[in-house]
Amino acid sequence: MSDMLSITRAARLVGVARSELQKKIQSGEMASHDGMIGVDSLLNCYPNAELEDTSEFQRINQIKERSFGKRVLERVLPDAEVLAARITELGKTLSLSQEQVNKFNVLLHRLWEKLDQLETQDDLSSSKLIINDLKSWIKKEVELAMELGTANPLAIKDSMLHVMTAQVTVLPSKHDFLVDGRDSLLEAAMRAGIPLNYGCSGGNCGLCKAKVVSGEVKKTRHHDFVISHEEQDRGYFLLCSNTAVSDVTLEAPVAGSVQDIPFQQIEAKVKMSGHISDDILLLHLQTPRTHRLRFLAGQRVTLRVGQSFSSQLSIASCPCDDRNVLFHIQRQTGNLFSDYVFDRLKLNDTVEIEGPLGEFILHEKSTRPLCFFVFDNGFAPVKSLIEHALSLEIENIRLYWFGSSQQHIYLPNVAHSWADALDNFYYEEHVLGFDLRSLNANREKMLIKVIENVVAGDSHIIQGDVYIAGAELTVNVVEKYFLGKGFPKTRVSVECVK
Repeated sequence: MSDMLSITRAARLVGVARSELQKKIQSGEMASHDGMIGVDSLLNCYPNAELEDTSEFQRINQIKERSFGKRVLERVLPDAEVLAARITELGKTLSLSQEQVNKFNVLLHRLWEKLDQLETQDDLSSSKLIINDLKSWIKKEVELAMELGTANPLAIKDSMLHVMTAQVTVLPSKHDFLVDGRDSLLEAAMRAGIPLNYGCSGGNCGLCKAKVVSGEVKKTRHHDFVISHEEQDRGYFLLCSNTAVSDVTLEAPVAGSVQDIPFQQIEAKVKMSGHISDDILLLHLQTPRTHRLRFLAGQRVTLRVGQSFSSQLSIASCPCDDRNVLFHIQRQTGNLFSDYVFDRLKLNDTVEIEGPLGEFILHEKSTRPLCFFVFDNGFAPVKSLIEHALSLEIENIRLYWFGSSQQHIYLPNVAHSWADALDNFYYEEHVLGFDLRSLNANREKMLIKVIENVVAGDSHIIQGDVYIAGAELTVNVVEKYFLGKGFPKTRVSVECVK
């Protein structure tokens, strides 16, 4: 086990989120150097790490005990050849350690012989007591060092973790993530919320081409895109068709802004359509395996149904599952798109997707709390942002949902489930009793009063980044309030939802 661990690997070993370790580093509780954490520092903060339930041994044993263990095991365990390669690499490390121990024993034996020679020399009679004391000390220290002690629980976990997973570092962005099971490098990055460049995800377009800087990757899936022998010799490969055999450092572009996401036109199929409430429909579209929708959390797209009915809608799902794209569609009487979706759209019908659009995205590099203000049907883009934040293991999240009526808070169970599952997630809902799409001067004052009370009761909001989503009129009022409170524009993001 290395004396220094990456934050990602250290978090996995002790069973906590990366964000928790980052907080301890920022507060000075835990020492770090160049983004790495010392084992001793980790054990000082988590002395009972061996009691965590995240042990890879326990995880595999639990899987074996399940009735459908074989299928799950196939999904969780790496490819057989990858697993064999990782075990072989671990064996090499053990062999080198044993060789070092043998060399140490030889050196110790030679030192002992040298001391014996010095002790027999007549001209060193005055130093014999010192040499004798030195031999006694060496003998005592060696005996203590060779005693079998308690195994370091983190060392055991780390050895197993190296067999079950591989860590990947992406340059130049310095993102890092772990590859679990039989995931490709692209799939593992997406699960971790890292927007690497890609196109079809099926090995046809070549947009996910990357370069190995160090470590070993293995091709696990066929691809039609041709990488020249010259590029292969330089370390180029496709992220969608390869996995990591060992810990890997690679060069690959990561989307840092909406400008890095290409405009796409995709024909998707209706996988499911059902009512969330009386006037809101959940539309689940599935893209082709070879033509997935690439987008940033919080963005929106244009949907086209029938001959020419279209609407621009926020995506209500995480980019980590790019084939399955969700939308919350509100019934609007007389709106041709709305009428078609509610009354005529059927399972397996084709829906055209164009986009993505919009800049209502997460400020991923910010360490401030995330504070979301949702008004009526503004939940869709916020849901996408929160799911993306959770994939990044960001947990200091505040969600306030304001409804014109109780019915307008149409998915409270989703928000409550986040609050129940996460220690640093806070959810609160407010029923205002008036139409947020029709504000007059009096209603505007009432709205501001409610917002003021919320801000006064939660100190995290003043320290955080604020995201506001809802009807345009409401969003403008609330944005103006926060800017008036001294928030810089860079800390207030808004999205107008139809």
